[in-house]
Amino acid sequence: MAAVSATSTGLGIDDLERHRRELTGYCYRMLGSGFEAEDAVQETMVRAWRGAASFEGRSSVRSWMYRIATNVCLDMLRGRKRRSRPMEMGPSMRPEPESLAAVLPEQSWVSPIADDRILPAGGDPAEVAAARESIKLAFVAALQHLPPRQRAALILCEVLRWQASEAADLLDTTVPAINSALQRARSALAPLRRDDGTDDETDDGATPSAAPALDAQHSDLLARYVDAFERYDMEALVALLREDAVQSMPPYALWLDGADDIVAWMLGVGRECEGSRLLVTRANGTLACGQYRSDGHGGHRPWALQVLEVDGGRISEIHAFLDPALFPAFGLPAELPAQ
Repeated sequence: MAAVSATSTGLGIDDLERHRRELTGYCYRMLGSGFEAEDAVQETMVRAWRGAASFEGRSSVRSWMYRIATNVCLDMLRGRKRRSRPMEMGPSMRPEPESLAAVLPEQSWVSPIADDRILPAGGDPAEVAAARESIKLAFVAALQHLPPRQRAALILCEVLRWQASEAADLLDTTVPAINSALQRARSALAPLRRDDGTDDETDDGATPSAAPALDAQHSDLLARYVDAFERYDMEALVALLREDAVQSMPPYALWLDGADDIVAWMLGVGRECEGSRLLVTRANGTLACGQYRSDGHGGHRPWALQVLEVDGGRISEIHAFLDPALFPAFGLPAELPAQ
């Protein structure tokens, strides 16, 4: 967006840009896609700048921009099927080549997003921890089950802690309608959260509560995972996994259930991952790595963005997004030269 002079209302580019990070988080929860969230926020910025002259100051700039972002997201969601995780699309599969037969279109699965694109920089540790929980892949996928306006109401009130009156004004409805939408959203999400095996929701089963920030223990677990994966030491890797760990690999519909099947896959169909290098990053409020596979000439090329969930001190989920186009958004290099 080109830099131009401030409008007659006194609004300038900086007044809009300071809201980009939180708007990206809002749009990501609404859309379930990091790429689409970025597109939605850019469209929000364009619409806001074009409409800045008509901004009358009857609400805050922040509320005004959330209204625009909500309309952009609702437009994008119109007539679209919801995004999911492979675990929601069918039963687990065997670690066999035939399991790679079904390839999903990009718009069918929830995709990851880099922490630094959406999480607040600094701030209260409890608030940052709560924000991390609200961008976990499982929670974002659960949100996609809600109708778009109901989804917006829940994100605004339960995640971002807006007053019902503020959400009602933004969505052009009434406070009783917002309260009713929240009640229905909580009821819809509660069984989804239980089915996912999580136990961090609030008493009403709506949004996740604040979990401890990623600490030294998690960092040590990640370092051990990187070491085991790069050495392709399955014994060391199994020691880091829960017995009931799952692994998914979008865009394939494939998902594996249990540490034994994960290892069988890595020693069978996935054997070409041996010799990979991993670079640590952060995604969806949790541990993540960029996986680079050998190019056969001493270097390594982008292969998968791995998002790791931890439960009870062990890795409970590995989501390997086989999409090298994700790497730039996480600040990961386009290749790793020969060492």
